[in-house]
Amino acid sequence: MNSRERILGRVRRALADAPGDDSPIERAYLHVHADGGAEETVALLAENLADYRALVHRCSRDELPSVIGRLLAERGAGSVVVPPGLDAGWLAQTGADRVEDTAASSADELDRVDSVVTACAVAIAETGTIVLDGSPDQGRRRITLVPDHHICVVRVPGQVVSSVPQALERLDPARPLTWISGPSATSDIELDRVEGVHGPRTLEVILVG
Repeated sequence: MNSRERILGRVRRALADAPGDDSPIERAYLHVHADGGAEETVALLAENLADYRALVHRCSRDELPSVIGRLLAERGAGSVVVPPGLDAGWLAQTGADRVEDTAASSADELDRVDSVVTACAVAIAETGTIVLDGSPDQGRRRITLVPDHHICVVRVPGQVVSSVPQALERLDPARPLTWISGPSATSDIELDRVEGVHGPRTLEVILVG
């Protein structure tokens, strides 16, 4: 008997008296921790996004193309990855070369792209978290992990929830979920913060209402 079989045997013995899979799971925890309205929830999201060092912008739907164009221009982006289902009008005011999100795109090719623009599945106010689920307007997971600059559009208040339990109710666990809380960062033992290690160095979130 090898180590794997021993461990699995211990797990089976420990679960021998456990109820079957059809037993109801008690979920008595609170789903909502605040009674604020939609505007208060969006304000909390913006505050927590900024606390994570994301750059937060607010605009109307009509202003969105000009805001995206301005952010790409300020970044000096000459190329931008575009998910296949992204609204083409969002990029109507940018001259950056558009790079398609294809299965054939390699990490090296994506690393040479300046920016990526996506929508999102849901945004969580209490944690300042953006969740992507690989839908057509968000594209493959890797396009938001390799380029150094990510612009993410959140429709408010419709895509904003207060808590993680509320977000989980909207998400399909079978989809490739990416949870983003600010730009990629890590710290060493001396607490020196380094950004851009496991994903974009700069995250810009546009709250569109």
